[in-house]
Amino acid sequence: MTDSMAKGEAAGGPRRHRLTPARMARLMRFATYASTTVAVVLVAAKLWAWLQTDSVSLMSSLIDSLLDMGASLITLYAVHHAVQPADREHRFGHGKAEALAGLGQAIFIAGSVVFLTLEAGRRFLVPHPVEDSDAGMIVVLGALALTGALILFQRYVIKHTGSVAISADALHYRSDLLLNGSVLAGLFLSGRFGWAWADPLFALVVAVIIAQSAWQIVGNSLDVLMDRELPDADRQRIRKIAIDHAGVDAVHDIRTRSSGTQVFVQLHLEMDGDKPLREAHALGDKVMYAVQAAYPNAEVLVHQDPAGEEEPPPRFI
Repeated sequence: MTDSMAKGEAAGGPRRHRLTPARMARLMRFATYASTTVAVVLVAAKLWAWLQTDSVSLMSSLIDSLLDMGASLITLYAVHHAVQPADREHRFGHGKAEALAGLGQAIFIAGSVVFLTLEAGRRFLVPHPVEDSDAGMIVVLGALALTGALILFQRYVIKHTGSVAISADALHYRSDLLLNGSVLAGLFLSGRFGWAWADPLFALVVAVIIAQSAWQIVGNSLDVLMDRELPDADRQRIRKIAIDHAGVDAVHDIRTRSSGTQVFVQLHLEMDGDKPLREAHALGDKVMYAVQAAYPNAEVLVHQDPAGEEEPPPRFI
């Protein structure tokens, strides 16, 4: 760990900043490989179990896993582009590919909600008993264990990279824990007690859970695509870092945004208008390096203004 990164940790910077961009890229790629592999395994297992049981709730879980597999493939493709360094045509990098992947995942999910709702409604009107529920329950228990292991790894990756695409993918699998739990309950009640209504009822519960996941993914993706500001706590921290430097009289027009694992920060420093250009430049560099020490994945742009000079709007605090 470099001295600047150590200072960032001491000041309370995000833990993910301890990793180099190359290390973060490797973690993100490995997370997409793990997610895709798990999705393929779950699809194969649930397909076999559905053919054995003819359970609509298990079919809903199968459909969700198929969507997860498609979403994981999208994420794999998006992350491959997002971790590419900036180039001549994309000088701010490719990080927004992750947010675009998140929107693509939400479209997949919305389609599954409509299908599951219609199928569950049909089963309510025409009840159908579940066959060989034991086989289905064994498969679902295995899916719960495998999904739980994947989520733990994804949480580690998200904590150290802040990846939007991996976060969206992890949201699928967190909802899968609830989904598979409800499927397990539906299989048990239908197979052991003959409650045919339990199977489509839990399928509807799954549809609601999936819809909520889609909405959250859309919100997170739009935040990145629309250049939403960093949280107020981060903005205040950046302001304090700047104003704590001797010679900086005030700070305004702080603008921040994120794109993938990259953070972009712009701010204006007010200082003595009679200060020589070389000194003003040196002070601006000190502030820039201090902000980068706290946010090593940030690209910081500093503009020096004579103190008290009015600027045309907009002027942000």
